Amino acid sequence: MNKKKIHELLEQKFRQYNQRSFIPHDPIAIPHQFTQQADIEIAGFFAAIFAWGNRTTILNKSRELLTLMDDAPHQFITQHREKDLKKLLAFKHRTFKSTDLLYFIQFLRHHYLQHRSLESAFDLQSVNMEARLTAFHDYFFSLPNAPERTRKHVASPQRGSTCKRLNMFLRWMVRKDKMGVDFGVWKCIKPSELICPIDVHVARVSRKLGLIERKQTDWSTAIELTEALRSFDPKDPVKYDFALFSLGVNEKF
Repeated sequence: MNKKKIHELLEQKFRQYNQRSFIPHDPIAIPHQFTQQADIEIAGFFAAIFAWGNRTTILNKSRELLTLMDDAPHQFITQHREKDLKKLLAFKHRTFKSTDLLYFIQFLRHHYLQHRSLESAFDLQSVNMEARLTAFHDYFFSLPNAPERTRKHVASPQRGSTCKRLNMFLRWMVRKDKMGVDFGVWKCIKPSELICPIDVHVARVSRKLGLIERKQTDWSTAIELTEALRSFDPKDPVKYDFALFSLGVNEKF
């Protein structure tokens, strides 16, 4: 398939899947339950962090956590007392256990008591996305009692990770178009700066289309894929995440 045909296919699938009907079956459904920006950010952050494995399980576990937070995540994060944390001790999602959850809540409380938005944690001037994600990782684990085991749940390019879940979360927060799937509530990052989330499905489809040549799937692969997508749309390359993911998962391309 030549480059023109690939572009036409990606544009067609982007238009097909960038629809509000896409929302209920995707982790992005979780932040769409809210209208206040801080609630959207917190719900979206947890949904993205939980986003590996079966999508139904991801949605169920995200909703379970929000129920434990009285469906008011920002209020819970900033106003909870020690006794309120006890009901979280039984929560787990795969390898994400209560120890990890309690630290996430501690960090988010630390941040939101000083800032109105999580956007400020990524707001670094004149740096690329690798530097932003690395700095966010360092900031996230800057509290003195950060558990070593929790580090595996917040990826960093410095460890070679594709940072799929963080890149997906950033897509939700940064991208905005008339279809209203992504939120586009953050302005410190341009859509053109985003890196395409890449998992096993996206990697498989991208290799079949010749968008990536790298055999391993790591941070460099995410960069390679995004550069290929920029040749189709320099201002919004990550919009093709809709196409690549859906071709892999929904259409078994």
